[in-house]
Amino acid sequence: MKKDEGEAIRQYAKSFEAYHHWRTKENPKGWFYNDYLEVPAVNELLGDIRGKKVLDFGCGTGIYIKILIKKGAIVKGFDISNDMLSIARKENPQLDLRQGSGYDIPFREKFDIVLASLVVHYLSDWNKMFQEIARVLRKGGYFVFSTGNPVVGTVKKRDQGANYFHDKKVSVGWKDNDGGEMRMYYYHKTYEEIIRTIIKNGFEIVDYRDCFPIRRAKKNFPKEYERYSKEPLFSAWKIKKK
Repeated sequence: MKKDEGEAIRQYAKSFEAYHHWRTKENPKGWFYNDYLEVPAVNELLGDIRGKKVLDFGCGTGIYIKILIKKGAIVKGFDISNDMLSIARKENPQLDLRQGSGYDIPFREKFDIVLASLVVHYLSDWNKMFQEIARVLRKGGYFVFSTGNPVVGTVKKRDQGANYFHDKKVSVGWKDNDGGEMRMYYYHKTYEEIIRTIIKNGFEIVDYRDCFPIRRAKKNFPKEYERYSKEPLFSAWKIKKK
């Protein structure tokens, strides 16, 4: 196991209950950053997935799984964190959900689509990750993924000396299972790194979104809507295996 994945396991062990509770109990009508911002953009890129075999890469507690099933997909998933999976399996007992690494995906079959929602930034070696995704995708299959907007993430921390070109490991504040504060770490990639890695590994970019909040967010989350309708917090990509 690589150092970055070990770190993710430890961090999610501290926060998996708080994360799931925040997404599903404290915000039953939707949390701004996911349900009003990232999810709509990714759903646009997924399009009609009825009858498609979809692999949820980094499925976490299984929130996206429910969306995929509702859209008519045939879903399997995996995550590095057994703590996160314990919730996903409890809520989706009929599905094949496995513990596994993004550097060694625990499936040997081929999928039509691999979806990775706000997870790829926890991995430092994107070449290895893309090689694994290519292995489990059929020819002409799609990899849809979302991550932080590379520019906005560093501009926001400019007063702290952040550097778009040089910073590689970044942290953000999260709530832990006991209601305290903790740091969650991720790996920053420039747009150039992302695009060159996509091309190098035999994929082509077919669509892209700077995630923009849906109109309903203006009423329910007015401050967040005001800010993130002016600056794109997340980016969402749809790429195709050649």
